Amino acid sequence: MENYQTELSAQRTMDRSVAATFMRNVYYWMAGALTITGLTAMLVANNPTWMQIIFGNAALIWGLFIGELVLVMILSAAINRMSFSTATILFILYSIINGVTLSSIFVVYTAGSLASTFFITAGMFGALAVYGTVTKKDLSGIGRFMFMTLIGLIIASIVNIFMHSETLYWITTFVGVVVFAGLTAWDAQKIQQLALSVDGESETSQKMALLGSLTLYLDFINLFLYLLRLFGKRN
Repeated sequence: MENYQTELSAQRTMDRSVAATFMRNVYYWMAGALTITGLTAMLVANNPTWMQIIFGNAALIWGLFIGELVLVMILSAAINRMSFSTATILFILYSIINGVTLSSIFVVYTAGSLASTFFITAGMFGALAVYGTVTKKDLSGIGRFMFMTLIGLIIASIVNIFMHSETLYWITTFVGVVVFAGLTAWDAQKIQQLALSVDGESETSQKMALLGSLTLYLDFINLFLYLLRLFGKRN
């Protein structure tokens, strides 16, 4: 009996160690992707020629947006059928393209407001991620509601491209902050639950960590952009 308890304790310790490693990988990849995106955005924004080429060509900018969407869909739907190295390359490529498209915010908003909004986002994201990770409350109901609200938010945002309604703009802004705050907590909880079921440092677990980091990366970027609407000061 004593040997069984010792083995069980050792197994639990190993499981916690594996889960902790998985979570570290998730946040390392997320931080790396955010760094790549930020550096790319600053590099492009500081090159007037590149800015003119990219944002002076409607077909090119739409191509970049579509490319981002396609990459996310491929990674989300087909990551299990590709190697970890291929998934990594696609994730890095997505981070770079997203940095290119986000370079415009360095022209629209002041550097100070970008920095302050980033730190606000980081603090808010960190608190929500910790809550989602440690809470015993099942957040799946909230998460599903936020996902359905996100669909409505996307539709409303598309409609407002043509309506140019300031009221709808601010409604979608506040709703966007709430939606991605909720999704951040929900996604953090899902990833924590996944971490408890992974099997060590296998390629499958590495790919799952990469996919988890992509999910949180998207939550962070979108939360940042909606908060930027609230706190950003225009040039």
